[in-house]
Amino acid sequence: MRREDDTDPVDTRLGLRLAELRAEHGWSLGELAERSGVSRSTLSRAERAETSPTAALLNRLCAVYGRTMSQLLSEVEAAPAAVVRAADQPVWQDRASGFDRRSVSPPHPALRGELVEGCLTAGADLAYDRPPVPGLEQHIWVLEGSLEVTAQDTAHRLGAGDCLRMRVWGPTRFRCAAPEGVRYLLAVVRP
Repeated sequence: MRREDDTDPVDTRLGLRLAELRAEHGWSLGELAERSGVSRSTLSRAERAETSPTAALLNRLCAVYGRTMSQLLSEVEAAPAAVVRAADQPVWQDRASGFDRRSVSPPHPALRGELVEGCLTAGADLAYDRPPVPGLEQHIWVLEGSLEVTAQDTAHRLGAGDCLRMRVWGPTRFRCAAPEGVRYLLAVVRP
C-alpha cells in the first residue's frame, strides 16, 4: 500500500472521479464489480487512490460507463485550451505494463476526435477485452519502432510510417516486440 504522501495527484483525482461515476449510476462496489469483471477490492483501492489503475482496468470501467479512456482522463485534467502546448499535454503512465500515454489533443465537448501519443517499452503487451465505446474509430500511425495490433482476430504488423485505420467492435491487443520500443500516434474519433 502507498503512503499518503506518495500518492500521485492524478491518481487521487482519478479515484475521486471513478467514485463519482459509480455514485451517479447508483451502483454499489459489488454491482460495479459484476458489470466490469473487476474485483470489489481492486475497485475500492482505485477509488481511494491506493493503487494506480492499469490501462486494462480503466478500459473495463470505460466500457461500463460508455466513455473513452481519454474522456475519463480529461475529466480529471484541466479543461483543454484551443492550443495545447507540449508542456501542458497530460501524461499518464501504466508502469506495470510499460505504457506511457500523452494526451496531445484532449477531448473537447465540441469535438469528436482526439490525438494520443502512445509509447510502449520493448515487450509491452496491452490487451483490451472490449472497446470503451463500440464502433470507436481509430487511426494508429507508427512514428518510431514497430507495433503489432490485433483487432477482430486479425494481426497487423506496423513499421515506422505505417497507419492502421479501423473501427473497434471487439477485443484489441497492442504489442511491442521490437527491442527499441515503439512510439505511435493514435487518432480517436467517437461514433
